[in-house]
Formats: sequence, structure tokens, C-alpha cells
Amino acid sequence: MLAPLLLALSLFVHPALAAELRGLVVGVHDGDTLTLLTPEKRQVKVRLAEIDTPESRQPYGTRARQALADLAFRQEARVVVVDTDRYGRTVGRVFVGQTDVNAALVRQGAAWVYRQYAHDPALLVLEQAARDDRRGLWALPEAERVPPWEWRRQRRHR
Repeated sequence: MLAPLLLALSLFVHPALAAELRGLVVGVHDGDTLTLLTPEKRQVKVRLAEIDTPESRQPYGTRARQALADLAFRQEARVVVVDTDRYGRTVGRVFVGQTDVNAALVRQGAAWVYRQYAHDPALLVLEQAARDDRRGLWALPEAERVPPWEWRRQRRHR
């Protein structure tokens, strides 16, 4: 009788959706991916949820990586886990102190809101303000402001 109840509860509370990780940011791979070292000395690759930054070879790609490093590298961080992506990376919202790193990158104009995966409407407001103020990548000539998901698609079809 207890087993069906536990099964029913597991359908409502998915552990990955409720998980949090804490640790030291020991690596920044690009503008939206970092490595967290947990207190148990486990390295976890984290993809920042709901945003996408220019690829390293795209205009503003290096600056987006630097923006993430400035916010998080060698800092204690908390990751609110929302998913695991197809590459096995943990996907989450990253916080350093009171700073929501995902939102800060959008606010600075270092990231697009990844509309396909976005759930937080506040991110869209931040993106529009960055665009209006021509912050970060929004100061680039329009031809250079290619969303990373479109840039990746174009590269695959060459």
C-alpha cells in the first residue's frame, strides 16, 4: 500500500526539479557554461538555464565568456537545478550571493533569452531593456547580432 503512494508522490516531485547544488566555480567554458566544484570534490558542468550566449567564434563570444567569469569564477555559487541536457550537463539558475547570474548576463547584454526554454518573463524584460540601451552585444551592428541557435543552425548546414 505504501509503494503506490510513493510512486504517486514521485510523479509530482521530480528530484532534479527540486535539487540545489553549491560549490566553487572552478571553470568557465563559454558565456553560458561553467564547472562547479562541490564540497564533496565532485565537478559538475552547469549550463545556465533559459539563456544563450554567443558562441566563442561569434561576435561577442569572448566578451560573453568574460562576463560570466567576472560574475562567477572563483566564487561560491548556488545552482537551482531545472534539468539535465542531452550532453549530460546540469541545467540551472546560478546565484552568486544575491546575484542571479543568468539574469545579470541578460541585463548586461551578454546573453539572449533562449525563448525555446525560457520560463521567466522577467528575463524578456531585461533583454528588451539591454536592447533598448544598446548594452553589450546589442551595440554590435545588426548583421553581427545573430542569435547563437541560428548561428549554430547555419554552421550545420554548410
